[in-house]
Amino acid sequence: MMKKKSISASKASLFFFLCQMISALDVPLDSKLLEELSQPPTITQQSPKDYIVDPRENIVIQCEAKGKPPPSFSWTRNGTHFDIDKDELVTMKPNSGTLVINIMNGGKAEAYEGVYQCTARNERGAAISNNIVIRPSRSPLWTKEKLEPNQVREGDSLVLHCRPPVGLPPPIIFWMDNAFQRLPQSERVSQGLNGDLYFSNVQPEDTREDYICYARFNHTQTIQQKQPISVKVFSTKPVTERPPILLTPTGTTSNKVELRGNVLLLECIAAGLPTPVIRWIKEGGELPANRTFFENFKKTLKIIDVSEADSGNYKCIARNILGSTHHVISVTVKAAPYWITAPRNLVLSPGEDGSLICRANGNPKPSISWLSNGVPIAIAPEDPSRKVDGDTIIFSAVQERSSAVYQCNASNEYGYLLANAFVNVLAEPPRILTPANKLYQVILDSPALIDCAYFGSPKPEIEWFKGVKGSILRGNEYVFHDNGTLEIPVAQKDSSGTYTCVARNELGKIQNEVQLEVKDPTLIIKQPEYKVIQRYGHVSFECIIKHDSTLIPTVIWLKDNDELPDDERFLVGKDNLTIMNVTDKDDGTYTCIVNTTLDSVSASAVLTVVAAPPTPAIIYARPNPPFDLELTGQLERSIELSWIPGDENNSPITSFVIEYEDGLHEPGVWHYQTEVPGSQTTVQLKLSPYVNYSFRVIAVNEIGRSQPSEPSEQYLTKSANPDENPSNVQGIGSEPDNLVITWESLKGFQSNGPGLQYKVSWRQKDVDDEWTSVVVANVSKYIVSGTPTFVPYEIKVQALNDLGYAPEPSEVIGHSGEDLPMVAPGNVQVHVINSTLAKVHWDPVPLKSVRGHLQGYKVYYWKVQSLSRRSKRHIEKKILTFRGNKTFGMLPGLEPYSSYKLNVRVVNGKGEGPASPDKVFKTPEGVPSSPSFLKITNPTLDSLTLEWGSPTHPNGILISYILKFQPINNTHELGPLVEIRIPANESSLILKNLNYSTRYKFYFNAQTSVGSGSQITEEAVTIMDEAGIPRPAVGAGKGKEDWKKEIVNGSRSFFVLKGLTPGTAYKVRVGAEGLSGFRSSEDVFETGPAMASRQVDIATQGWFIGLMCAVALLILILLIVCFIRRNKGGKYPVKEKEDAHADPEIQPMKEDDGTFGEYSDAEDHKPLKKGSRTPSDRTVKKEDSDDSLVDYGEGVNGQFNEDGSFIGQYSGKKEKEPAEGNESSEAPSPVNAMNSFV
Repeated sequence: MMKKKSISASKASLFFFLCQMISALDVPLDSKLLEELSQPPTITQQSPKDYIVDPRENIVIQCEAKGKPPPSFSWTRNGTHFDIDKDELVTMKPNSGTLVINIMNGGKAEAYEGVYQCTARNERGAAISNNIVIRPSRSPLWTKEKLEPNQVREGDSLVLHCRPPVGLPPPIIFWMDNAFQRLPQSERVSQGLNGDLYFSNVQPEDTREDYICYARFNHTQTIQQKQPISVKVFSTKPVTERPPILLTPTGTTSNKVELRGNVLLLECIAAGLPTPVIRWIKEGGELPANRTFFENFKKTLKIIDVSEADSGNYKCIARNILGSTHHVISVTVKAAPYWITAPRNLVLSPGEDGSLICRANGNPKPSISWLSNGVPIAIAPEDPSRKVDGDTIIFSAVQERSSAVYQCNASNEYGYLLANAFVNVLAEPPRILTPANKLYQVILDSPALIDCAYFGSPKPEIEWFKGVKGSILRGNEYVFHDNGTLEIPVAQKDSSGTYTCVARNELGKIQNEVQLEVKDPTLIIKQPEYKVIQRYGHVSFECIIKHDSTLIPTVIWLKDNDELPDDERFLVGKDNLTIMNVTDKDDGTYTCIVNTTLDSVSASAVLTVVAAPPTPAIIYARPNPPFDLELTGQLERSIELSWIPGDENNSPITSFVIEYEDGLHEPGVWHYQTEVPGSQTTVQLKLSPYVNYSFRVIAVNEIGRSQPSEPSEQYLTKSANPDENPSNVQGIGSEPDNLVITWESLKGFQSNGPGLQYKVSWRQKDVDDEWTSVVVANVSKYIVSGTPTFVPYEIKVQALNDLGYAPEPSEVIGHSGEDLPMVAPGNVQVHVINSTLAKVHWDPVPLKSVRGHLQGYKVYYWKVQSLSRRSKRHIEKKILTFRGNKTFGMLPGLEPYSSYKLNVRVVNGKGEGPASPDKVFKTPEGVPSSPSFLKITNPTLDSLTLEWGSPTHPNGILISYILKFQPINNTHELGPLVEIRIPANESSLILKNLNYSTRYKFYFNAQTSVGSGSQITEEAVTIMDEAGIPRPAVGAGKGKEDWKKEIVNGSRSFFVLKGLTPGTAYKVRVGAEGLSGFRSSEDVFETGPAMASRQVDIATQGWFIGLMCAVALLILILLIVCFIRRNKGGKYPVKEKEDAHADPEIQPMKEDDGTFGEYSDAEDHKPLKKGSRTPSDRTVKKEDSDDSLVDYGEGVNGQFNEDGSFIGQYSGKKEKEPAEGNESSEAPSPVNAMNSFV
């Protein structure tokens, strides 16, 4: 029979079944083979799910995939096909799916916000990427506010609010003064997690006028600063001491939800005098070791890598000499989905079976959904070989058309996981990947491994033959590995020869021949010997070898496992090493190493160099092991051990270490028992019942530990009742009708005797009922079935063995399983507070109807329609969760002038109850958004035409538009502001009577009954030249001609007519606009004959004036030069000539001027700038901020002194402000996070 090395025969059937269900074929990583085999696409690289981009740089969305044939790529944006050919700013990299959006050539990052998904497709299937949410980073300006000085009494508490602008991602906050020095922080003064600066009590030295909060935005490399805050502390004698009170958080309790794997940050900051000290505890448990850290002078509790076990109540206690206060934070740890078993690629042969398994966990439990080639499997093309069973897809008798890429999506409210796994059905004849006639060489009596790497589908059978016409190899002298390798465990000379590997399946057969040569081993027949040599003598070590004649050996000599010293005294011969004129440094171990391509041997000898005559030296060494161990005074729980110390080897013994072995439970494992001083040779040892003890002793001195002594005789202690009961007893139902009781089993010798079991007892709490008990084996769980839904139980678990019971255990309270709530909240009422905020009230449900632990209430609300447009849209439901037994909640972010519906549901640990009836409410009008566009066309000498679009979000009924405009002169000074109110039904306006050749700035907004919306601005210029009059029609004067009309500024008394036809008679009249029936007397004139060209007065042309100025300036410079040369004529001393032509290399070096960056006006709320280093496009380049405040923060190499003070300058960008002083700030555009895959 053929011997299989990888698995025993008893497990073979189970192993092969699992192999078929997981992956029937293993594809070798052979590059040539992989290039030839068809393979569905596999996503190899993609951008992160939440991708925040720099709005000043090109957006690169990665999508790389492999497959055979190479896949093609396509994209969706917000769920619809994204046609990149229609957008000239979007390109796809060659042979890749990576998108490049060219923002630097005029694009706006905000226009490309959205959810993107990549699909890689070939003839075998389609793989998809995660949903990639693209959001540009934002660094808005600080809202302008008037800050009053803070007048504080000495000893009082104080909070300086930072309130930074909301950016994307959120900014990093820090406090500094006007000199860019970090404000010192301590137990008394510290910065909170929200960025505010807290003073537990103020002192006179806190008086200053430059408390400045800075917000650093990492993505855009900018820093915004708040206006300086002034604090003045006034003293009152005596200063009153105060007990602690909490500044944050407020109240006595609060709640916190954190996700599994994140960092949990809890904060408590207290006021009081003296300054309170903060202490943290976890109620009913310990703070997790190795993951708990205290920051900010113990005001912040930080737990890294949190898990569900970290849920619970955390209490912070603030204390000083006058008293204490506390706050309890209830922490709930939820979990986004995480993999238990991710689906793996499946390669099958036609007719084979297999399965894809997708298992994930999370809190709440994630739902599993399947897709085929990116399409939900429910609507994907049917495949008779496929059957979906929850988190598993089972394939039976697959065919080549069954090849596809399957996507598993695991989702809950906190996120989703997406995995691609392909099913590749291949029908391939056998291939042998091992090169033909490959030569294998091994040493005699060593194992020989001869490869036959193969591939085929179905999986080929492998047979080995020796010789060209040899028979098939069988027998115990060969081992046949599953990967095709033939192993000869002990190769002999007659094992040499030609070996043939044959691979066959139903599609074909192939064979390959390889060669095996067995070589004689390399031997050292004369080894170097130990030598003792006197100083300055000569010594020689021999190393004579024997080797296979076809192998070439190399001999290397080492000293103390290192190369020989580079010294001419060391002479290496063919078979020896000679050392001349030996010194003390030559003392050591010399090793001869012989290497061939197949084996290596070595031999060593020690050289000892001695003086003449040699003088013995004191040798310090570890002590010899103790001996003659004896056990006396045997009792049930103690025994006396004595021993005799070994030789201490010139270093006194400092202690003895006693170890024990439990031959009954852990034979061969030695445990530490105790340690006694080196002067003691007996010890009384405490024992546990039902342990078969052996003891050994180790002596310790300054040199080290001795070898352990020989073990003592064994001593078996008597059995006894267990001393303790199981710990961590819990009762939690997994189903509505059961109670799962769990505990931590006793370890090892805690059983105190044979037959360890547990007595599990339970009874319903607050019911006059007897205990129900059952005795179970040494397990850690018992399930009670048939229980009422969610009732409390008293539980206890008692250990017992063959000798009796442990002491009576303490009782714990558990609950049977939860079920979904039965009743919906009633009396749901909605109070609309303003156009974007509403408050909802409801009556709590009876606690009995909850049927579980009350988690809180969920409010589902959605917009039905906009009242201003009366057009329905896709309904997007939003959910707000209110923890605990709350009966009201706020609904933020509503759209003005809209109709909404909502309902309320109660939530327990099992899930949600029924929904209350839908409640309809409407939001009032709000201010509109800015008009969608403002265009200025048809400029003339004194008029401009304005056209506009209505607001995208009217938020009510528009009543009018407000137009403001003012002229701007060449120095950008603004003229008087004119305001015009325009009816809401208008979409254009002609402004007349304007000044010619003048720039105007326009401010335009819409109004509802609530007020004015945000404005849109535009600039335009009236033209400089007079308007031309169209030429009269041919045949002028024959019949009645139409009058041509031109509007003239009322302050002018002339007008030039252009575009007239030479030699033509015209009739002219002038009238006042708006006075009906009035006109001047008419006049008739005739134009002159046509001229060859237009006469231009060159003296009035700008280019001529500039040329004349340049000529005059050049003449003036020449006169000055001539005057200087005339004055310097004549002779001058030789030394002056030498000074004038001195060697430039010894001229003093002029230092470059260096300036420190200016500090911007605190009223501007703009970033500080560094003069000329700010580029003209008002953006901050990364290379320009190497030594600026931008570099302060996480992930950037900031430059600060040791005390934290700032070194360098700040660079940023300055925004243009509107004329009316209404400062606008850039608000982030939130993208709804997609917690489940679509």
